[in-house]
Amino acid sequence: MSETNSSMVDVATLYIVPTPIGNLADITQRALDVLANVDLIAAEDTRHTSRLLSHFSISTRTFALHDHNEQQKADFLIEKLQSGTSIALVSDAGTPLISDPGYHLVNRCRQAGVKVVPLPGPCAVITALSGAGLPSDRFSFEGFLPPKSKGRRDCFQALANDERTLIFYESPHRINDSLSDMLAVLGAERQVVLARELTKTYETIHGAPLGELIEWLAEDSNRVRGEMVVLVAGHRAQKDELPADALRTLGLLAKELPLKKAAALTAEIHGVKKNALYKWGLDNLE
Repeated sequence: MSETNSSMVDVATLYIVPTPIGNLADITQRALDVLANVDLIAAEDTRHTSRLLSHFSISTRTFALHDHNEQQKADFLIEKLQSGTSIALVSDAGTPLISDPGYHLVNRCRQAGVKVVPLPGPCAVITALSGAGLPSDRFSFEGFLPPKSKGRRDCFQALANDERTLIFYESPHRINDSLSDMLAVLGAERQVVLARELTKTYETIHGAPLGELIEWLAEDSNRVRGEMVVLVAGHRAQKDELPADALRTLGLLAKELPLKKAAALTAEIHGVKKNALYKWGLDNLE
């Protein structure tokens, strides 16, 4: 087994090292110590990471590990770890594995009994959530939205009644289309916060009802620049709103029974008002 470069790191250990999402001052001293003292850095983009390392005068050797080669290279890296090599895993920005490469390597390391040490640090999801002013006690990070409109609308439909704060990543060239699809499914009144260019010079965190947010973006093309985090307030049922599971039951029963009978059975199953279900069925079911 090889010896460690320093008491800062252990042999045969994979370190998960978050890097700044914009402001280089956000890197931690521990992250710098690990990057400077491991034997090898597995980087999503070695050219991008080399600029970060150069800024902090770190000369550790780098190795490319990205979405296209991670599964193929995992065995190679595990062999090196098992032989005593210490390795740091970094992505281009933020915390590895959070919509970035690393899952397959970490999963394989855990299966192989290789020690994995995660470091805390920058993460756009948490940074955006902490400043958005939306409920943060329960939230769901959904990653990048699907690239096609149908996929996005299906995603929003599946999450329409979720009561948690929903968080998505989106790119500048798709943000307008994505918000339009969100509008079609969730409506103009749903509260949405757009966080862009976090920790950078033009950082913006702007919240408004979705219809107003779309208008706000249209007023200035600069507002759609930069990587974005989209935070959506969770669903809040109105006092007279029928439960989603009751409406699903009604829809299924109405395919086989007269609407009046379907409404009566649904009301008995879910404990809601039969007349309200019947009226909803007349308005919404063919």
